[in-house]
Amino acid sequence: QVRLAESGGGLVQAGGSLRLSCAASGRIFSSYAMGWFRQAPGKEREFVAAINWSGPTTSYADSVKGRFTVSRNNAKNTAYLQMNSLKPEDTAVYYCAADLSLNRIVLRTPSYWGQGTQVTVSS
Repeated sequence: QVRLAESGGGLVQAGGSLRLSCAASGRIFSSYAMGWFRQAPGKEREFVAAINWSGPTTSYADSVKGRFTVSRNNAKNTAYLQMNSLKPEDTAVYYCAADLSLNRIVLRTPSYWGQGTQVTVSS
């Protein structure tokens, strides 16, 4: 069992930045790939970014490439999503996810989910 807790969401103006954190507990964090998803009102949950267990392999949705950066600190059992140049269309609940397989995260079927944190970008 892996438990995930997101933090760092909030209200920010367009063009601003936020850093989300995902603290993990339970099984060995360093064995798991980590990912971020988001869900806007009335829309399906969409993949945002993912990182493999050791860090060098990452994947991003086209809509966030060049603006968002996913990273992790295995010593702190924490994954991060640095979000820069935020746009109103980035407004959503952001979810952290974990799985032993990076591919399952990219395919939107991770084994574990966090509860989500709200990000609101005002124009």
